[in-house]
Amino acid sequence: MNKGQWGKLRAFFDLKTNDGFVIKGFKLVEGISGLFVGMPSTQGKDGEYYDTVFADKELRDELQQVAIRAYGQESVGSPSPSNSEMPPPQESQPSEPTKNTEFSDDDIPF
Repeated sequence: MNKGQWGKLRAFFDLKTNDGFVIKGFKLVEGISGLFVGMPSTQGKDGEYYDTVFADKELRDELQQVAIRAYGQESVGSPSPSNSEMPPPQESQPSEPTKNTEFSDDDIPF
């Protein structure tokens, strides 16, 4: 996970499955209601960005939880208030989320 602050963007990350697939270009974005995962996208000829990877709501929600856990675990003193709400569950298991920095099939069921 490559963290930083680029406007509302908080991190970039890639997803690697146990089957050897790597999906590059996920983004962790600070929205009105907190952090959310932006899917990989590409810019069209019209200047608009279009998702290149699609996932159903359940998979997207699970990916978001895993990404926020990884982001919270790796950051000391999160910059945003929404992050301070998420880390308490991770802090109770500090070694588990560290292993989940690289995602596995158990984290993302597809």
